[in-house]
Amino acid sequence: MSVVRRIARIAAPVAASALALGLLGAAQPASPAQSAPAQSPSAQSASARWTAAWGASPQLPSTGFTPNWSQEGFSRQTVRQVVRVTGAGEQARIRLSNAYGTSPLSVTGATIARTAKGAAVEAGSVRHLTFSGKRSVEIPARGELRSDAAQLPLDRLESVTVTLYLAGTTGPATFHSQAWADTYRAEGDHRVDASGAAFTDTTQSWYYLTGVEVRNKRVRNENGIVLFGDSITDSFGSTPNTDRRYSDALAERTGRPVVNQGIGGNLVLNDSAWYGERATARFGRDALDQPGVSTVVVLEGVNDIGFSEAKNQPTYKPAPVVSSAELIAGYRKLIRAAHAKGLRAVGSTLLPLKGSDHWGEHAARVSDEVNHWIRTSGEFDAYADFDKALADPADADRLNPAYDYGDALHPNDAGYRLMAKTVAEVL
Repeated sequence: MSVVRRIARIAAPVAASALALGLLGAAQPASPAQSAPAQSPSAQSASARWTAAWGASPQLPSTGFTPNWSQEGFSRQTVRQVVRVTGAGEQARIRLSNAYGTSPLSVTGATIARTAKGAAVEAGSVRHLTFSGKRSVEIPARGELRSDAAQLPLDRLESVTVTLYLAGTTGPATFHSQAWADTYRAEGDHRVDASGAAFTDTTQSWYYLTGVEVRNKRVRNENGIVLFGDSITDSFGSTPNTDRRYSDALAERTGRPVVNQGIGGNLVLNDSAWYGERATARFGRDALDQPGVSTVVVLEGVNDIGFSEAKNQPTYKPAPVVSSAELIAGYRKLIRAAHAKGLRAVGSTLLPLKGSDHWGEHAARVSDEVNHWIRTSGEFDAYADFDKALADPADADRLNPAYDYGDALHPNDAGYRLMAKTVAEVL
């Protein structure tokens, strides 16, 4: 392993993205579902008891690893999305993003309910969501907002269903490419349906929905964890519809709220048309602007060093040859930004990658240099040594076959469980 030359800190704190204000739309007619009691934005912001219980980083509409609806968008359709919350609360609210929309997004109505099975929800649990007291809302281009509080008690590790009715034509949709869970679409307005029968189309991406937050009036929870990174954090290769992501395993093991802010293919230093804004640009919005969080775990950099090694991969762009010094400078920006918000920054060594399409002489050298710096510099508050934990005993540069999804780059379900165990030991 090469010893990395220490480089000057770069004073470039990442500014947290400002949330767009909820603009009022026309109220919708009453329905059998219960309405969430209205609460003013000022009253909500005055409360410090909200906790991020689930999250997904927004991305540009694009062709993904699997078919999705982001480029076509929606028109007179209902979208039903199932997510697993990692914190308990008496109330819930959602976060919607039009971050990559070029025109305002009109949400005709939204509901939240306890999940039954598939697209079905528990009868009697459907709650209309409101936005500054109104059931419909317009989200400005490049904007995002949170709903008002809904009275829906939730247990930790419970699945909830968020349903959006989009009566107009949205155009391309801000989305999260890899959900590892089915999302459902129906023609017409089915936001209050308990049955899932109308939802005949499926994909495995999330649309507009970027957060679910919970509040407990009696208990103040500020020990949440953000997992920030690329496809490994996003849990590429985990079994769909089983909640076996790295973030799920960590929530189960620690009992703490865990928010997954990984994006497959994401880069620390460069923006991608397919894989999101660079980590140093999105860190404020995706990691720091999460209520009730105390710790950010960073695992990113393998794409920065590996894209230049891959051949005939048209989406692996940009692909400059990145040095360890450049990557470490990016990490330092994230550390400084986390500390400026009073958060603990936990680093993670890059996993073994020999045999993958990211492997090559340069990637091998830089990976070793970066991992040495993470282990020895003391600049992260702690570190999880995934490189050591998941290495093949017969060849430390390779993933242990017992934890390999099959591409020599991503873990399988057992590998993600081991990652959760490894990071839990240093939290």
